[in-house]
Amino acid sequence: MPHAPVLKSSSVDPVTLAVLKGRLEQIADEMDATLYRSAFNPIIAEAHDACHGLYDATTGDTLVQGKSGLPIFVGVMAFAVKAAREVADTRGGMKPGDTWLFNDPYDGGTHANDFKLVRPYFRDGKLYCYLASAAHWHDVGGAVPGNYNPSATECWQEAVQIPPVRIIQGGVLQDDVLAILRANTRLPDSLWGDLNAQLAALDLGVKRLDGLLEEVDASLVLRVMADLRSRALKLMQSHIKALPDGEYCFGDWLDNDGVKDTALSIHLKMQISGERMCLDFSDSAKQCAGPVNISKATAVAACYVALKHLFPDVPANAGVLDAVDFVIPDGLVISAQRPRPVGGYTETILRMIDVIFSAAALADEQLSLAHSYGTINALSLSGYRSDEARKGERWVMFSFFGGGHGGHSQGDGLSHGNAPISTATIPPLEILEAAYPVRFTQWALREDSAGQGQYRGGLGAVYEIELLEQNAQAFLFGERARFAPKGIAGGMEGAKNIFEYENDHQWHTPSMGSKMLGIELKKGERLRLQTPGGGGYGDPKRREAALTAQDQAGGYVHAQLKGEPS
Repeated sequence: MPHAPVLKSSSVDPVTLAVLKGRLEQIADEMDATLYRSAFNPIIAEAHDACHGLYDATTGDTLVQGKSGLPIFVGVMAFAVKAAREVADTRGGMKPGDTWLFNDPYDGGTHANDFKLVRPYFRDGKLYCYLASAAHWHDVGGAVPGNYNPSATECWQEAVQIPPVRIIQGGVLQDDVLAILRANTRLPDSLWGDLNAQLAALDLGVKRLDGLLEEVDASLVLRVMADLRSRALKLMQSHIKALPDGEYCFGDWLDNDGVKDTALSIHLKMQISGERMCLDFSDSAKQCAGPVNISKATAVAACYVALKHLFPDVPANAGVLDAVDFVIPDGLVISAQRPRPVGGYTETILRMIDVIFSAAALADEQLSLAHSYGTINALSLSGYRSDEARKGERWVMFSFFGGGHGGHSQGDGLSHGNAPISTATIPPLEILEAAYPVRFTQWALREDSAGQGQYRGGLGAVYEIELLEQNAQAFLFGERARFAPKGIAGGMEGAKNIFEYENDHQWHTPSMGSKMLGIELKKGERLRLQTPGGGGYGDPKRREAALTAQDQAGGYVHAQLKGEPS
């Protein structure tokens, strides 16, 4: 499934290229900022679970993405733009003044919470490019508030399914489409605010692109976009060529699919041949009953994120994938088809990134990182307000949580970081406590959670949450309770994920380890997450004594070396 360049590049002088690259990225950055400052939903406003960019008029491929948007959306949004364009072609084509909206995870990638808006941009009566926005909406129906349903067996149990439709036609908001959206959420005000924020971001993008093309010849800007892609390809080719030719294999496991308590393999054969790389996932598990499936579009996007971690100097556009071939047969857990549920896509793409890191380490251990904590621990709590001012009002808290990143050849892994699929941030506890009837009784680093090594992994975290309302239900969708984050180059594993909940002064853990729904809580009862640490890098015996003493003085390490070398 190679990605061939479409825009024909012609060398633009370096100064012009750098200046216009900055102007184009600034457009996407301002779109990001507009959404973050306008959205109602903390997952967008605080955690920045969103993305904006400019996309090719012919192929839909990514030309430019904002620096604060989620990297996973770079690959995914190219599929999303293509999906919108194909539907539009059956309904009279893309037209000025239209904006298409949808959340189809099979054509557009990721999961149904991520709503994509695609707007064609016309110049002198001709389609010039697309502007697009993707953002995680708080709640879009389904069986579980927040939509991370760990027991879903089909997509309709996860969320409402919206195919590409015009939310704006000829410049006019379509009230009938909006009515359908508002009828399929527990939080219609949040949905309305987030939709308006995305539309405002697209409006700003159009305004900024208009301004740029008033100053600079439109054909020159297209040449710059082509050159940026060409340069990304050339850089990728040089990095791949520097690796020894050969086949490098690595596999890891998901705990289970939330329905059947059976581990699922993610297996990679990485083949290096000259300037090309082939990522062959054909030995991975078949698509499963539960919601850890992902679409092929999402799988390709996950590979993009992993490669950008390995080769961070390569520009963020579709050229990253032009030197890479993919072998991902249909019907795998990473190429699932409707109606297989895909709501927990984050857990599976994190495992894909881990196996790419480990396979790359077999080719060059200096290049790669040990495994990160490998789960976002999607947790939702919901209930109804009981105070007189808001009695009966529905509340839904959804959040994700951090953990340790892997050690690497340059140093220790990051402690309490966010998942390496994104540049998102962990929502601050002050924001969550202000918005919802909860209290965080603990928010701390988790001692002894890092995988030991010459460079240890980052530490996981401990979160303890107390319910302040009379009653609530909790739902968890996580991973790494059964299979710890692995080290590389002789480094040890990080600690596994632990989730506990309190009922009648007794603490319990889920039978599935990392997934559970319908946890009933009463006022004063708590939930506790102990998230994994990152894997270690290198032989622990080679760690400098001063670093070990520093870890002990900081309370990061109390126990003797533990874990298994990887």
